[in-house]
Amino acid sequence: MKAEYDLSKLKARKNPYATKLKKPVTLRLSEDVVAYFKGMADEAGIPYQSLINLYLRDCIANHRKVQIKWPNAA
Repeated sequence: MKAEYDLSKLKARKNPYATKLKKPVTLRLSEDVVAYFKGMADEAGIPYQSLINLYLRDCIANHRKVQIKWPNAA
């Protein structure tokens, strides 16, 4: 760095992209689920974790709800 640059006078500012950062989480997924998304990700040429994130974002955008129906206990 050149000596004429004086960075001591710069003011700190918040990162404008900080709200868009991804939060690392740990998920326990079935092997077949991971294999499915890895296969689709290979076809699309993107990392499988990014594909899962895109899928979940699509669920949010379309307000999809999970419908779980348990079998009646006899």
